[in-house]
Amino acid sequence: NAPVTFVEFGDYQCPFCSRQVREVEDKLREKYVKAGQLRMVYRDFPLDELHPYARRAAEAAQCAKDQNKYWSYHDVLFARQKQIPSMDFVSVAGELGLDINQFRVCFESKKYTDEVQKDYEDGIALNVTGTPSNFIFASQDPTNKKVLPGALPYASFEAAIEEILRATTN
Repeated sequence: NAPVTFVEFGDYQCPFCSRQVREVEDKLREKYVKAGQLRMVYRDFPLDELHPYARRAAEAAQCAKDQNKYWSYHDVLFARQKQIPSMDFVSVAGELGLDINQFRVCFESKKYTDEVQKDYEDGIALNVTGTPSNFIFASQDPTNKKVLPGALPYASFEAAIEEILRATTN
């Protein structure tokens, strides 16, 4: 029910996305999400030619969502980004306390292949060409939006959120 929504199209192997997680997302969660002012949504936009393991990492994160551990898994993927090509995604699930068998069935069945592809296609429809690509909008009026392409400084996100918050309270 947050008045503002933040949607990021990202790629788990993208170094700029990783920087955005470290420098922006954590602060947004602390200041706005915890206060109930911001809803954060991560959409997968794997750049297969540049990052050949990002798609499977995205599918693993989706499997973690089945057990309410999406954001924890998302954060681990970015924290260990350099390890993704050789990462044992099932072991990571175990580290996070997920039911390993349930996770394994989900991951090996490629349950979320279509979902990750849909995110990618939605990004293309929104003219996303690179990662991260960010959209901040009034939850009740998606036409009141700001598009922030690239890993910008925290202040850019804060200014956009504050502007939309002011518009939603007037």
